[in-house]
Amino acid sequence: MLKFVSILSVLFLFGCKTPKTQVSATIGKSDFTIAFGSCNKHDLPNLLWDDVKASNPDVWIWGGDIVYADTDDMTELRRTYAAQNEVVGYKDMKSEVPVIGSWDDHDYGLNDGGVEFSAKQDSQQELLNFLDVPKNSPRRKQEGVYTSHHYRTSWGTVSVIVLDTRYFRTAITPDTETNKRLKPNTYGEGSILGEVQWEWLAGELANSSSDFNVVISSIQFLSNEHGFECWGNFPHEVDRFNELVADSKAKGVIVLSGDRHISEFSKTKIEGMNYPLIDFTSSGLTHAYSKFSGEPNPFRVGEVVSTESFGVLEFDFDKGEVVFKMMGDGGAVLGELRQSY
Repeated sequence: MLKFVSILSVLFLFGCKTPKTQVSATIGKSDFTIAFGSCNKHDLPNLLWDDVKASNPDVWIWGGDIVYADTDDMTELRRTYAAQNEVVGYKDMKSEVPVIGSWDDHDYGLNDGGVEFSAKQDSQQELLNFLDVPKNSPRRKQEGVYTSHHYRTSWGTVSVIVLDTRYFRTAITPDTETNKRLKPNTYGEGSILGEVQWEWLAGELANSSSDFNVVISSIQFLSNEHGFECWGNFPHEVDRFNELVADSKAKGVIVLSGDRHISEFSKTKIEGMNYPLIDFTSSGLTHAYSKFSGEPNPFRVGEVVSTESFGVLEFDFDKGEVVFKMMGDGGAVLGELRQSY
């Protein structure tokens, strides 16, 4: 089926908008297709780029940890991004597929880092350079890499709302009582997004007329008992997000996350929403938690995939349905979930 997709990527920042971008034509089985992934080391083999391209996505979304630099040396960070851009499979995919995304801690520059990272302003510019964001974009002047992109097809519309869970994130709490790394902050203490980004997100959701609203979070939103980084370490921020989504009446809100070196589907019902909230975690691209033996997740649907994989979302606007797929090497479908909206 020939699919003509008119793509409009728009950044909302205090009333500023970027101009319309190109029109493209692609062939695929769905009305619109997103491919995404995270946790990618440029110096390890990535066997998935040909599979990403074969999935015929309308956009590739980096979910964070694009590279592993862990540095405040911008020369080193720039070199690492440049090396990733020269990876043959990625370069080939990128020549045909638009690329957007966010960062996580290892490309941000500080393991488990947040608001305290001294080089975050310079690191932001390097990420935007890697993503080919124009020098005159308002994103170059704002604090944080959050943005939104809006895609209009002949059948319907998708908004991709890219969050920044690093730039404003305040202190996390070490767990000194169990064998877990972290425990939740005292309710009400700290923030993941920071107030300016929260206000921006509220506006994005309240003003959205899109059929689907895909929210990119580098860390998991629903899974909250594993003791690593997640929204659950800030339980009041989870409640705020849930209330925001419900109050906004935005259609088809979906969360995509990474970070964990595993892939899994999580799902919950939120009061005031007439569809469930799904958090699709896809990680990692070049290295996975191969020794994974289980962990609690009260929201999990299906099985955890602990081999290298990427995520695909196939949208059917007529049916109001999304097919979520965990994809492995050779086009293997490692997990699948269908959801009507």
